[in-house]
Amino acid sequence: MASPQVMTPREIVSELDRYIVGQHDAKRAVAIALRNRWRRQNVAPELRDEIAPKNILMIGPTGVGKTEIARRLARLAQAPFVKVEASRYTEVGYVGRDVESMIRDLAEVAVKMVRDEERDRVAVKARETAEERLLDILYPPSPGKVRRPATVTAEGAIEVIPDHSHDDLHDSAHDETREKLRKLLRNGHLNSREVDIEVSAQVSPMIEVFTPQGMEEMGVNMKELFSQIMPKKTRHRKVKVPEALEMLAQEEAARLVDMENVAREAVNRAEQSGIVFIDEIDKIAGREAHGPDVSREGVQRDMLPIVEGSTVNTKYGAVKTDHILFVASGAFHTSKPSDLIPEFQGRFPIRVELGPLGKDDFVRILTEPENALTRQYVALLETERVKIGFTDDAVGALADIASQVNARSENIGARRLHTVLERLVEDLSFSAPELSGQEITIDSAYVHQRLDPILKNEDLSRYIL
Repeated sequence: MASPQVMTPREIVSELDRYIVGQHDAKRAVAIALRNRWRRQNVAPELRDEIAPKNILMIGPTGVGKTEIARRLARLAQAPFVKVEASRYTEVGYVGRDVESMIRDLAEVAVKMVRDEERDRVAVKARETAEERLLDILYPPSPGKVRRPATVTAEGAIEVIPDHSHDDLHDSAHDETREKLRKLLRNGHLNSREVDIEVSAQVSPMIEVFTPQGMEEMGVNMKELFSQIMPKKTRHRKVKVPEALEMLAQEEAARLVDMENVAREAVNRAEQSGIVFIDEIDKIAGREAHGPDVSREGVQRDMLPIVEGSTVNTKYGAVKTDHILFVASGAFHTSKPSDLIPEFQGRFPIRVELGPLGKDDFVRILTEPENALTRQYVALLETERVKIGFTDDAVGALADIASQVNARSENIGARRLHTVLERLVEDLSFSAPELSGQEITIDSAYVHQRLDPILKNEDLSRYIL
């Protein structure tokens, strides 16, 4: 169950470039950190434990790509990855989630990852067994007495033929009929037939475990414990043949997977290559807080041993956090990184600053990424058979308006483009069913006609754009 080789830093940056414009320094730092996870696994064992991950702190205004980097990183990591918000946690003794839950979430992700890999590994064998079970349902053997020979018609019906042979021919006739059924099943000729199958029923105890807020895992664990004590039940379901085959294959795959080995491998993978992305870290920055912000510094103190290296108990076993990579990010609008307690600052030695976005960046965001906003709106309206196109001057006008509004009011970065574009195509989206079959070109004149009245009224633009 070895984890696959990680992409090279250049490949990681190239992949991030497909979806995120600019912010090259942040992409490089993340790519190097990801590659270092793989490098450490190939170091001599006596030195491997001494190499600690270099945690990253990303600093930049809202809407410049910090969270988007985390989303894309999760797909590239090929390792247990969890994204959490620092504002969700509270100091021990206050109502809210405790910081150790992020490691429990990481363990859950690791278990799911390893379990899915194991199910893929046994998928062929599970499907073969499921196919045999389904054939037993379609043409069941009769224990205790000799079966009369039968044949399968072209329509998939089973017909008994007169028996003029000896007993030793019965088995061969049965096997021949079974193989004909197997061929029909694989060719899809039995897809319309319904079968009655027996599947395992998930027994959930009818109890409610009341736990303090932030300790919901205890209630879940208690329910799992009771469900394991209760006897297993089965139930009958009448379903189509393809659905029956899929359900039986999933049941067989679950039987073939050894969950003890999965849990052991998952804990090891979480410890050695796990990544935790802590967003909104600036929300817990600040000292000498009073009132509702009293737990800010306390959350930092509680996170400190987790980031530094400690052991967290999960239902799959103890997870050591010494080699888990932590990537934190924050806008730091009303605070600064130095407002974090010194010990916490020291645990994030690599700092990367993401710059604000301007008009040129907005033009690139609207056109270059594979998931560009303009492409999304084109695809959405194509479902109504309305073909729209954005000219270059329209894209430039949109970028100019978004940067003007950001400069005039709160700078929310690329998120402003969502607001501006939604306002631009509002009438088209509403009237699209009546415009079916038409082609509409959105140019600079159309953009200014729709948005200039709002842009000129500064008070109105603050609320609408």
